[in-house]
Amino acid sequence: MGIKSYKPVSPGIRFMTRVSTDELEKKKPERALTRPLTSTGGRNNSGRMTVRHRGGGHKRKYRVIDFKRNKLDVPGKVAALEYDPNRSARLALLHYLDGEKSYILAPDQVRVGDVLVASESAEIRPGNHLPLKQLPLGTVIHNLELKKGKGGQLMRSAGSNGQVLAKVGKYAQVRLPSGEERLVHQDCWATVGQVGNLDHINISVGKAGRTRWMGRRPKVRGSAMNPVDHPHGGGEGKSKGGRHPVTPWGVPTKGKKTRRNTRSDKYIVKRRAKK
Repeated sequence: MGIKSYKPVSPGIRFMTRVSTDELEKKKPERALTRPLTSTGGRNNSGRMTVRHRGGGHKRKYRVIDFKRNKLDVPGKVAALEYDPNRSARLALLHYLDGEKSYILAPDQVRVGDVLVASESAEIRPGNHLPLKQLPLGTVIHNLELKKGKGGQLMRSAGSNGQVLAKVGKYAQVRLPSGEERLVHQDCWATVGQVGNLDHINISVGKAGRTRWMGRRPKVRGSAMNPVDHPHGGGEGKSKGGRHPVTPWGVPTKGKKTRRNTRSDKYIVKRRAKK
């Protein structure tokens, strides 16, 4: 799609870039496939703020996306490629032969007019949905299930992809974008190819106001606070905190492991690559 830059007629847009939308056909979403979306402002159902620095942002509608792709053996034609404000990936609107419509994540190299299908006997080409047991080794995949029938949970953001490395018994070994290699049951389904909108990672936000459009409020450094508000706060003049970096509640950050789920350790063949 390409990156679009602007003439620096103001300081705000001097460094701002965005992904070109010339290839997107529809400007408004399919009404039957949208739902209202309310802003939480980072608060849970009790009204307590559980996520900081959230609030404001542009009003959005949620697009209902078919992550399960359980309409088997029914070809669907790509009618349009669309923008989705709720995620980094683009959407592809499928028109099935029986008249039903659905959104899927738009894979790279898929264009308007292509015919996609979810089937155990589908051709190995971008956009088709198959179980792992039918995919040859080395196949690039995205939208991967962890439990059969639950729908794709992994590799759904723009440019994400994994690879089928091996098949051992009833499990397939898959490399994830993080570098982690994991065992996934061969009955789980995945979509062939890479998620589109590869240039998303190259976007320069350019100005603070654009961050506010996304619903992100300003962050304040702990060292700029008072001791009552943050462990790094206080001190005479400008200080560096005087301790290893911690959260406002004293939990070490920058490397402390917080993973609590040990039940799935047996499925992890290789841990993700260290930065």
